[in-house]
Amino acid sequence: MRSDTIKRGFDKTPHRSLLRATGLKDEDFNKPFIGVANSHIDIIPGHFFLQEYGRIVKEAIREAGGVPFEFNTIGVDDGIAMGHDGMLYSLPSRELIADSIETVMNAHKLDGLICIPNCDKIVPGMLMGALRVNVPTIFVSGGPMKAGHKKDGTPIDLATAFEAVGKHADGKMSDEELYEIECEACPSGGSCSGMFTANSMNTLCEAMGVALPGNGTVLAMTPERIEMVKTAAKRIVEMVKDENAEKWNMRNILNDKAIHNAFVIDMAMGGSSNTVLHLLSIAKEAEVDFDITKINEISEKVAHIAKISPSLSTVHMDDINRAGGVNAVMKEVSRRGGILHTDAMTVTGETLGERIKDAVIKDPNIIHTNENAYSPVGGLSILFGNLAEEGAVVKTAGITPNMRKFKGSAVCFNSQQEAIAGIVGHKVKAGDVVVIRYEGPKGGPGMQEMLAPTALIMGMGLGESVALITDGRFSGATRGASIGHVSPEAAEGGLIALIEDGDEIELDVDTHLLQLNVGYEVLEQRRLHWKPVKKEITSKWLKRYSLLVSNASNGAALKTEL
Repeated sequence: MRSDTIKRGFDKTPHRSLLRATGLKDEDFNKPFIGVANSHIDIIPGHFFLQEYGRIVKEAIREAGGVPFEFNTIGVDDGIAMGHDGMLYSLPSRELIADSIETVMNAHKLDGLICIPNCDKIVPGMLMGALRVNVPTIFVSGGPMKAGHKKDGTPIDLATAFEAVGKHADGKMSDEELYEIECEACPSGGSCSGMFTANSMNTLCEAMGVALPGNGTVLAMTPERIEMVKTAAKRIVEMVKDENAEKWNMRNILNDKAIHNAFVIDMAMGGSSNTVLHLLSIAKEAEVDFDITKINEISEKVAHIAKISPSLSTVHMDDINRAGGVNAVMKEVSRRGGILHTDAMTVTGETLGERIKDAVIKDPNIIHTNENAYSPVGGLSILFGNLAEEGAVVKTAGITPNMRKFKGSAVCFNSQQEAIAGIVGHKVKAGDVVVIRYEGPKGGPGMQEMLAPTALIMGMGLGESVALITDGRFSGATRGASIGHVSPEAAEGGLIALIEDGDEIELDVDTHLLQLNVGYEVLEQRRLHWKPVKKEITSKWLKRYSLLVSNASNGAALKTEL
């Protein structure tokens, strides 16, 4: 066992002495040591109850013949950090989480790992760290929250609350209705109830085979979720005790086939645009060569068969669960043949094909068939053109048909805060393209999510007449013609930095185009006089981050060599 490094031999007497201080007995030194990476934190709705999950996991590991060692990672709630400089820390937190997993697991030579994430950057951060450690690993998330409901029965969620701010600012919603939404939009613990980033990543953990069926859809704090937690804990001990335990090492499960399958299901379910950012970084940690251009190739072959909030406000993760879950989605996608790698191995010991063979769609109004798809192509698209030579990302699942092809006049802002003030101040009108720049990984720094400005645009009734482009990114709760991850970013001299108010910007989702319609000579003149906007960075951590981070088309991964 890997843990023999810290527990075998006379020279490990001090090590065993320290371990005995934690409660270990003689018999424990013959058992596998299992790391329990818990992301419990009180301020995040999807995480405040995870301490109890950790207790259940440790008890089940002991019963199965392992020795659990629980440790924690940090977490940032993107919704609470939204719209102020707290959001600068959200994406960078992914790196701290990955580093903490690697540090604890490798410093103590633990034999296996069970990860308990739920929200936002925590899932990809744990995946990245687990890939570095490369021991048998299983993921079990906290689970999604229930949808909220207004008094009249209308389903609502966090996206409703953000968009309500725009309606209220525009005089279209009363104080009373705004307060009702505030109190009812997030009714329970769990990751926010739509197909936002957290639930997108927890769903993709199923597609990648690193989690049990239902990981992305079974509600938090329910008996069904607790049973899943217990099953996962017992399974990690089985994996580590296997005489051929190396076959369960993380990189043997989360490999090139798993990355491909994740993008396939992402397309079928119209996941958050943040999944592109995270899966590119996860692929790097898995040592999988995955070029961003492959995403459009996958999208062309996958029908968009499940619409979930924010793309469809009446459908939430619990609805997907009742309709057959992610297994039903994967089974339907696989009917086309040659799209899903059904021979990919999963942590339960079965192939993906074996896992989904008996899955059925229980409600075709929630999970559509390929023949009745929302779109014959996937719910995400990568755009290219002179404005995005290295790519930009758009969640096509959240765009109305009339905005798939659009030309508009640029209205430029050099920060999210400028944009929020400008939108509230009615500087943006129908036919405009809002440009928010210097918010990329390096320029932000930290690549803020833009839910506040996009929700304002929707709330003010401009969602079908205004587009938005940014080198920043969006919350999974964003909808509309919102194009993010523009690369190269403004801070590294990307063309987005040279746009001026009134310039014509053209986008065409179906041809994957993002174009600035300004002549080459004019742009060259602008570049001669261009000076990058330099933001004052007071945080030592964010200064280090800005020096090391790559752009979004490279997953905003930190460079390990200069």
